[in-house]
Amino acid sequence: MASFSVLPLYCPRRLLQKIDIRVIPTCMTIYTLSFLDRSNIGNAKILNANVGDSLQQTTHITDAEYLNALVIFFVAYAVFELPSNYCLKRLSPSRWFAFLMFGWGTITMIQSAVHDYPALAGVRFLLGVFEAGLFPGIIYFLTFWYRPTERAVRIALIVACAALGGAFGGSIAYGVGFMNEIRGIQGWRWLCIIEGGLTCVLAVCVVFILPDYPETVRWLSNEEREMAVNRIKGDAPLGLAKISWVETRNTLFDWRLYLHYLVFLCVSPPFSSFSLFTPTIVSGLGFKDLAAQLFTVPPFATAFVFVVAVSYLAGRYERWSVAALICLTLSGINFIIEGALPPHFFTARYVFLCCSTCFTFACNPLLLSYLTSNIRGTSAMTLGVPMNITLATAGQIIGECPPLPPWLFIYKFSEAPGYPTGHFTNAGFMLLAAIIVAWLRLIYSRRNHSLKPGEKRWRV
Repeated sequence: MASFSVLPLYCPRRLLQKIDIRVIPTCMTIYTLSFLDRSNIGNAKILNANVGDSLQQTTHITDAEYLNALVIFFVAYAVFELPSNYCLKRLSPSRWFAFLMFGWGTITMIQSAVHDYPALAGVRFLLGVFEAGLFPGIIYFLTFWYRPTERAVRIALIVACAALGGAFGGSIAYGVGFMNEIRGIQGWRWLCIIEGGLTCVLAVCVVFILPDYPETVRWLSNEEREMAVNRIKGDAPLGLAKISWVETRNTLFDWRLYLHYLVFLCVSPPFSSFSLFTPTIVSGLGFKDLAAQLFTVPPFATAFVFVVAVSYLAGRYERWSVAALICLTLSGINFIIEGALPPHFFTARYVFLCCSTCFTFACNPLLLSYLTSNIRGTSAMTLGVPMNITLATAGQIIGECPPLPPWLFIYKFSEAPGYPTGHFTNAGFMLLAAIIVAWLRLIYSRRNHSLKPGEKRWRV
């Protein structure tokens, strides 16, 4: 009689699938909602402008005040990122994320009631306070569940939701534009009410759906929990491990991490400017009002597919730095072409806008995977990830045209519809980031050559 070997009910691959079903769709939804609520001000700025009912027209704010409101968000974002990550570690991730979601969803709905610049600035600051902990928190949270080689495509799926959020944002704004003046409420106010309300409702669901740590979840058996913990030992921090202040100090003084931070700072201006100025840029390509909202969808939708595909390949072959180097270089080249094209080349500029969006958004998950795969220890991960995002916030402020000094403005309204300063500035940042990534590869290669047999290698 033939003999058969019986496989355990949950082999590692099936266990990973079980974790994925709980973790990844939930994180993708949370991040999509955060991006929608953060960037809807870009859609609101021009929504129903043809009838005088856009955010800028009804609140009577100037271009400078609008830019100030964008910057204020990231001031709060930078200040509260690191404290939020420590709160996540001390409290359960599910409850902390749900708290943040309910907070920024409520603030988004309150934004629908603003009537002047001071109110808008205050609301944007509070929005930054609540959203600050989400992105570094999610990246940190994933390290409790996945090994470095497994993170790339999963980080990509979540980070790519920024592109998905951009696509949804344009689609939702297009539909909401037809609700203008229903019950005497402008379309941009309905946009804030609908998107903020949806976030608040789903925040309640997150408490029950999102797991905390492999060591504590109840939907895994004892054997599954042990397997989930053992598979990441040595490669990732454990959820219940304590924070070591010695390791924290070493992380603060680890100079090679600051090269990672500098790279992320360089990619932040293009990412930020595309997130909030795409509706304005598209309106400069000959598309007006609701059509401008609709034509923001293809660049972001294409970017979502591209980001996931590139990150999957990079993760499969553990070539995050190579993929990042290619995307950074091609993004820089695309920005140069966009800035050099004559303003009336509408079709060509739209095509290169789509390409730039793809390459720009693809860099974030690749660089985050590269960073987290070379950070070791719970304390180092707790500090290193939010520091990476916090220091990069300066780049996001630049990408949004800071109000002072004037020579730092990159997407100048006076340069519409070509915006050469913005495109050329973004090109410079992306090419500088490519040089730093090449430098990091050289540093890790040299470190690996000096390792003794049996010592853990750095990921080049």
